[in-house]
This record gives sequence, structure tokens and C-alpha cells, in this order.
Amino acid sequence: MPSASTGAPVTTGAAVSAPAAVSLPTSADDARMAPGGPGYRRMSFALFLAGVATFALLYSTQALLPLLSSDFGVSAGEASWTVSAATGGLALFVLPMSALSERFGRRTVMTASLAVAVAVGLLVPFAPSIGALVVLRAIQGAALAGLPASATAYLAEEVRPKALITAIGLFVAGNSVGGMSGRVITGWVAQEWGWRVAVGTIGLIAVVCAVAFRLLLPAPRHFTPGSLRPRVLARTVRDHLANPLLCRLYAIGALFMMVFGGVYTVIGYRLGEAPFSLPQGIVGSVFLVYLVGTVSASTAGRLAGRLGRRGSLYVAGATTTAGLLLTLTGSLATVLLGLVLITAGFFAGHAVASSSVSHTAKEGRAQASALYQSAYYIGSSAGSTLGAVAFHAGGWAGTVAMGLFAVLGVVSITLFGTRAARTAARRVPVPAH
Repeated sequence: MPSASTGAPVTTGAAVSAPAAVSLPTSADDARMAPGGPGYRRMSFALFLAGVATFALLYSTQALLPLLSSDFGVSAGEASWTVSAATGGLALFVLPMSALSERFGRRTVMTASLAVAVAVGLLVPFAPSIGALVVLRAIQGAALAGLPASATAYLAEEVRPKALITAIGLFVAGNSVGGMSGRVITGWVAQEWGWRVAVGTIGLIAVVCAVAFRLLLPAPRHFTPGSLRPRVLARTVRDHLANPLLCRLYAIGALFMMVFGGVYTVIGYRLGEAPFSLPQGIVGSVFLVYLVGTVSASTAGRLAGRLGRRGSLYVAGATTTAGLLLTLTGSLATVLLGLVLITAGFFAGHAVASSSVSHTAKEGRAQASALYQSAYYIGSSAGSTLGAVAFHAGGWAGTVAMGLFAVLGVVSITLFGTRAARTAARRVPVPAH
């Protein structure tokens, strides 16, 4: 397995010259966007706004779960389905949407996805029951499925290889800002006017982001339409699933998201109860720690340049573990520090794993990214539900235990990849002199 794709300690320059990297001829590489070049800032800001809208809409109900439980008379586990349905819908539809992007173009699919998701978002405040709310959220998640895989495929085609991790990190940073702002805004708005006005406000913000995204994103210059034939798609997916490295990256993304989804689905319940008993607005403001994710995601490229991809994943796993353990204390300041570490570890690990997928896939990049996103959001759905169930069964310690088990999976998979890469390196014959 090539070290650049598996995460072996390599420099950034080595990473982009590895055999597994997707690269165009030198002249084509020179024509693609790079930091400081024409269109790069517009592209970065447009995809940043798309990331903001995606996460703000996708997790718009997460900080409001205690209010939903009270309004509809349901348990934490039942209320958590308003999050799980959205992420589950995205997970199920990300692969079909990526196939559409191969045929009709990344920008077209991303624009259509945002338009539908925003339209549904404006209907969510009028849901008459928890069942109707869950259905609307599932539709919204399915619509948003056109964004993540198409965005990473767009970047892999339009950005020079050396700038790819940084560019994807900026998109992930937009995710963190969207997740943070959505939760903070809904927390304070809901405290004054209720959850319906809160999610409606997020819908209006998403409208602005969607319009700006479409106006700013440069037209693709290196996209080549693919086939929509099911047989071709099935073969591409089969080839990706037969790649051990890609499968490990998919599992790592899912496990990291299990931790993140579980913690942030349940944290509102914990902080609203004794000994903290915080009001809804303050609970929503806790999500300001997402700003740490913005920084860690956007600097993941430099971290990978120093430690290699696998080294970065070890650091992300260790950081997340330390954060989980700190949240077990009864001190609010220590719990907040724990959330900071969990957020930093998660976003760094996600940025490295997702960029490694784009870096590894030789063809069918949209499908490779779609499979990663599918696994990632399946992890989110599982984490949201399992985290709530664990909280109901064993309190916050139960949620932390679930998270630690998932991090153990990340470390074990990364360790297996490290050993496999070393074994493969020993088998490479030494050239005769």
C-alpha cells in the first residue's frame, strides 16, 4: 500500500508524488487552482458556505432535543431520531447522488441538492408531530446527500494535488462553522421563541448560503461526464470496496463520527440536568467549541505533512480519548475542555481520512467519496441513537463508554494499516546495483 495513501510518515511533497495519487499531466496540474491563484478564494469561500449550510441544516434539531422531548412528550431516544433520520437519509442517498454528479456535473448536483434541502428546511417548523418531523428531516438529509461527495470530487478535479488536503480542510471547516452556528443560534432563539422559530431561522440562513454558493463557485474546467449505467456504477463501487485501504478509511470515518454524533446528541440533556442545570441558550452556546474544529480541520494538511497520515490519525484518536475522559468530571470547565479536545480530534481525523480517500482513488472519485460519506453518516446515525440509548441506560458514563469503544476501533484499524504497510515495504525487492 502506498505510504501517501495509508498515512505513513511522509512529507507533503512525497504524498502528492506517490503512485496511488490521482494526478493529471503536469500541464493540467498547472491549470488547476492553487492558493493565491485565480478563482481559488471564490471557490474556497463558496464551498465553505456550502459546508456551513449543510451542517447547519443537517443538525438543526440536535441542540433542541430536550425541547422536542418536552413539546411532543417523547424520550431522548425518540427525539434523537430527528437527527438520525437526517444523517441516515444522507447516508442512503449519497451514492446515487454521486452517480448523478458524475453524469451532470458537480456544481449542478450541489446546487440542486442545496435548493431542495433549503425548501424542506422552510417546511420543518410546521411539522405537526414528531413523526412528521422525522419524515421531513429524512427527506432533507437525502437532499443534502448531493453535497459532500460532489464537493470533494470537485476539489480533487479542480485543485492541484499539493493543495488538496488544505482545500478539503476548508470545506470541513465550513461544516464545523455550520454545525456550531446552527446549534448556537437555535439554542438562543428557542429559549425566547421556541424550537419552531429556531429551525425556521436556520432555514433562512441556509437560503442566503445557497444563493451565495451558486453565484461564487467557479464553473468546473476539468470535469469529464461519466456514465449512469448501473453496471458501470456497480463495477466502480465493487472495485472501491475491494480496496482494503479505502475500506479502512471508510471505517475510520464512521467510527470517528459515532463518537462525535453520540456526544453532541446527548450533551444537551447532560448540561440541562443537575449538577449543571444550564438554560437552553447557554447549552446552545456550548457548541461554540466547534470553532476549534474549524482550526483543526483547516490545519490538518500541515499536521499530515509533519506526522504522516497515520501519525495524524493516532494524534486525533488520542486527543478524542483524552476529551472523552475529561467530560466524566463534575466540573463544568473540565467538561468544556473535554468537548474542545473531542471536537479538535474529530475534525482533524475526519479531514485526514476524507482527503486520503480522494488521494487514493484512481478513478470513480465521486463514488469513492460517496462511500466514505455514506459510512461517515451511518456512523453519525448510529452514534446519535446509541449515544442516547447509552445515556438512558448508564447516564453520561454510558455515552463516554460507547465513544471510547469507537476510538479503540480507529486506533486498531490505523495500527493494522501501519503494520500492513511495513510488511509490504519489506517485500519490495531492492534494485541490483
